[in-house]
Amino acid sequence: MKKFTKKFVIASVIGLAVSCGAEAFQADQPAQATPPASAGQVASTQLKAAVDGSWRSEKNKARDPYRHPEQTLTFFGIRPDMTVIEIWPSGGWFTEILAPFLNDNGHYIAAVPPGSKSAAALKKKFGFDKAHYGNAGFVEFEDKTPNLGPDGSADMVLTFRNVHNWAADGSAEAMFKAFYKVLKPGGVLGVEDHRADKGKKLDEVVNTGYLPTDYVVKLATDAGFRLDGQSEVNANPKDNHDHPKGVWTLPPTYELGEKDKAKYAAIGESDRMTLRFVKPAK
Repeated sequence: MKKFTKKFVIASVIGLAVSCGAEAFQADQPAQATPPASAGQVASTQLKAAVDGSWRSEKNKARDPYRHPEQTLTFFGIRPDMTVIEIWPSGGWFTEILAPFLNDNGHYIAAVPPGSKSAAALKKKFGFDKAHYGNAGFVEFEDKTPNLGPDGSADMVLTFRNVHNWAADGSAEAMFKAFYKVLKPGGVLGVEDHRADKGKKLDEVVNTGYLPTDYVVKLATDAGFRLDGQSEVNANPKDNHDHPKGVWTLPPTYELGEKDKAKYAAIGESDRMTLRFVKPAK
């Protein structure tokens, strides 16, 4: 992990009173100082700046009310000095935030399928904007036999809306084991995915895009992780999890096209679980 350093400015104001007559110099007012910001405050400020960044596409920014990037990443405990691997960034929605946030003091790594169109698009984006993406890296992997990098080399692994794909193709267990291997002891795995009704079994919902929360927790704990926290930041009570084309009925996909589009737009994006896991120190 790179050392995280920041310049802090301390401003002191001392009130000086000088008399016009026989009164001597007085310094009655105590010195006022602005305390240095904590590392947490600096991280929060930098994260907000990344979320508000002018380099982000307007199309992506429009989804912020559904995806809650600042709150989600804060819940995961991200810091700008971390090495962070994002799994299957696809179109790069979170990449536009993560890579610039980590560019100066950390390291962003996109883990992508070999030869994919999304990987080519991200590489092109990174090449055009060195100021924000110059330190970003790539690792290519096969999901059935994933190798995400040297063992114990990452501080955080993040996956957004991908586990349902691995559950459907039978690679989920291998992926979670790879997450565990690449993380340092004490490292964090952050998972966000579409949440099924409580009590549902995997085989009942796997083709809908929704997943049982306990299934995802078991994937992680079987791989060696400890569940460290759950957040409702991406919950959507308007989503009843029952749609003709599964989760893809809802925005942004709108699998039914114009049919009942206003109805599904009013629901918004899916109800999602947001889970934080930790690789035990021992």
